[in-house]
Amino acid sequence: MLNPSDPAPDFTLPLAQDGGDISLSDLRGKAIVLFFYPRDNTPGCTKESIGFSNQLQAFADAGALVYGISRDSLKKHDNFIAKHELTTPLLSDAGGTTCEDYGTWKEKTLYGKKHWGIERSTFLIDAEGRIAKIWRKVKVDGHVEEVLAATQAL
Repeated sequence: MLNPSDPAPDFTLPLAQDGGDISLSDLRGKAIVLFFYPRDNTPGCTKESIGFSNQLQAFADAGALVYGISRDSLKKHDNFIAKHELTTPLLSDAGGTTCEDYGTWKEKTLYGKKHWGIERSTFLIDAEGRIAKIWRKVKVDGHVEEVLAATQAL
C-alpha cells in the first residue's frame, strides 16, 4: 500500500486522442494529479472528469498536470472525451498494471456480488516524484476543489 512520501510508481501509458505515450518519469519537475476512476460514461466518473476539466487551468496555474486513468480502451476514452467535451487528458491502463501498482484495483461488492474494479482514488505527486497526498474511496462532490486546494498548497 502506498503512503505519502513514497516514490510514485513509474508508468508509461497511452494517451487518448493523440496516440502518444505518457511516462511519469518524463514529467518530473511538475506536480502531477492522477485520478483513477472505474469507467467512462458512468455518472460519477463523468461528473469527476468534467470537474477536473473545468478546473484544468487552475491546476496549471498551480504548476500541476492532471491525468485521468481507467482500464477503458483508447477508443472508449476518445468517445468519452468527445461526448462530454473533456479537456483533461485520459490514459488507458487496459492491462491494469498501473492500477495494481497504485493499489486501486480492488475486490468490490455490488448488490451482493463480488467483482474486481477500480476504487476511485486520487494521487497528488510532487515535483520530485514523491506522493504528497492520497485520496481513497473518493466521493465526487467537492473532491476536485479539495485536490486543487492541496495542489495549491504544495
